[in-house]
Amino acid sequence: MEFVVDGKTMKKLDDYTINKIGIPSLVLMERAALAFTNVLLEKIESTDSIIVLTGPGNNGADGVAIARLLKLKGYQVEVYIMGETKQFSIQLKEQISIAAKLGVNFINNAKICEYTVVIDAIFGIGLGRSVGGNVAEVIECVNNCDNQVFSVDIPSGIHSGCGKVMEHAIRADYTVTFGYQKVGMLMYPGCEYAGRVSVADIGFPTIEFAKLIPTGFIYQKEDLKLLPSRPSNSNKGSFGKVLVIAGSKNMSGACYMSAKAAYRMGAGLVKVLTVEENRTIMQTMLPEAIISTYHSERIENELSKIQEDIRWASTIVLGPGIGISASSRTLLSLILKEAQVPTIIDADGLNLLAELGKLEEAPLNEHMILTPHIKEMSRLLHIELNEVRENAIEIAQKISKEKNYTLVLKDARTLVAGNESLYINTSGNDGMATGGSGDVLTGVIAGLLAQGMRPYQAACLGTYIHGMAGDIAAQKLGKYSLMATDIIEYLSVASLV
Repeated sequence: MEFVVDGKTMKKLDDYTINKIGIPSLVLMERAALAFTNVLLEKIESTDSIIVLTGPGNNGADGVAIARLLKLKGYQVEVYIMGETKQFSIQLKEQISIAAKLGVNFINNAKICEYTVVIDAIFGIGLGRSVGGNVAEVIECVNNCDNQVFSVDIPSGIHSGCGKVMEHAIRADYTVTFGYQKVGMLMYPGCEYAGRVSVADIGFPTIEFAKLIPTGFIYQKEDLKLLPSRPSNSNKGSFGKVLVIAGSKNMSGACYMSAKAAYRMGAGLVKVLTVEENRTIMQTMLPEAIISTYHSERIENELSKIQEDIRWASTIVLGPGIGISASSRTLLSLILKEAQVPTIIDADGLNLLAELGKLEEAPLNEHMILTPHIKEMSRLLHIELNEVRENAIEIAQKISKEKNYTLVLKDARTLVAGNESLYINTSGNDGMATGGSGDVLTGVIAGLLAQGMRPYQAACLGTYIHGMAGDIAAQKLGKYSLMATDIIEYLSVASLV
């Protein structure tokens, strides 16, 4: 697990390091410049001509320090500072004084395309306003030239807290960031501007030591150790019983994919509760599953049997492919009233939930996981789609702090909120933007829940493994050919990586 931060949290850590620990800001700056330069030297040639673009703040001071180190190593380097002298930070003035004494050349204008390497140190992680004027012109010039571009800490023009482009932003080939990855370089579109990211340790204390709360966290391959153990002295009853309430007439695929994914993820038993029309299909496609059916037109006469199925389960899935109908509304009502085990509400289950009114008033508890994509989330919150997309981090953070259920907000970067924590998923690819992918994710999470994982942890790890399986499938089959059932088939490989 790796913590990630926004600009505000990083600023607090910076202040703590300087004012509480006592490490001078110039020492941190020197370490940052050295770390950046070491990465840079691995990727450039001695014959390269380098321009360092800086702003008036401390990110600009980092850039001047980097220019000085490059000059001392014999590189052809010049510095172009944007901003009035009266705006310069104290650290920038100090770095300019040192660099000038060592022969670094400062220029008043620059023909960007004449340089082979651009170092972007214009803005740092504190940018909160739109970029305009001369700086915007310089940024667009950089983006239109054919040079290697390296950003210091974060590409200039990217909001560190959400990844938004502040009107104009540098498109970097590489970004060297300090201490921790920034949320803005993980979220879209910011991640598309950051290029390849390196995280440099320059001597900050850990978040835990400083008693600060990180913005969120990400998983890496070593976190697969969190998978539930499977004792050799066990049987199918040891690994839980998943009830998948899914499917409707002519919609059998969703329940099949969720149920199979739950099995692939290690669930001991999976029962599919679906309409009678799907019985033969499910028995043929997934003979491992237990099949229980109901007649949608007379569901009220079959409630006792459905209640028995609910009591049988140790984990419940409701929603994939059940449609919007009187019978599906009855099923949601039953689950909200009677489910006493971890329950995932997905797809049409979410749309039915949105019909009930405000999400804040829904009878949800700590055992429940909601898995909306952003359009479903807009229905649940009764707000515009763009508002959800532009404020996804804020929405997820609010839910993680104020609500007691787990939210899996699906998009190009899926967020998992709950337990006052925020997980940002970095696995997965655009080939997974295909019908049924969400049904598979629901089954993956259900399989982990069945084996005893807590809802929030199962949602985070399940999302990560689902994306990893999609990445492996894309490598084998190509993104254009990727189908949801391919993700299921590669779950076994993903869990072994």
